Amino acid sequence: MASEAILKQKEEEVKKLAEKMQKSSLILLTDYRGINVEDVTALRKTLRNANGNYSVIKNNITRRALAECKIEGLDEFLVGPTAVITTEDSYLDSLKAVYEYAKNNEFYKIKAGVIDGKVVSKEDLITLAKLPSREVLIAKLAGALLGNISKLAVALDQVAKQKEAAE
Repeated sequence: MASEAILKQKEEEVKKLAEKMQKSSLILLTDYRGINVEDVTALRKTLRNANGNYSVIKNNITRRALAECKIEGLDEFLVGPTAVITTEDSYLDSLKAVYEYAKNNEFYKIKAGVIDGKVVSKEDLITLAKLPSREVLIAKLAGALLGNISKLAVALDQVAKQKEAAE
């Protein structure tokens, strides 16, 4: 049986992780089997730039922290090596960083996640990660609007020219 000191230490780890998870807009569970230290270091750096946090935590501690946060449905994903990625800021930047990394590394896999307190499947996470950024979407909208305004201006100019010719 584990000593009181070890139990207390594990309880503290669960409490810390649960607090971090409650503040997070994204909790991502990934499989990092077969990844070398150099690759993980690059991913951690990318995530830090996106205000994300990468941690390797024992599955049992993660399971208990999720239960403390009243997040259910992820126990089946807490098997084998699991990295926990969290972010308090916009979840898209961190999600996109992990997706791009997983896309370029056959061993790294997204298992499941939680966005704003709701459990999200791997497929939904990948769909979100593939979406263009907010800035790109705004630029596309502006381009579409500008194109329509230009066409309207040309049409109005042609109408004006026809009226002048008719007079």
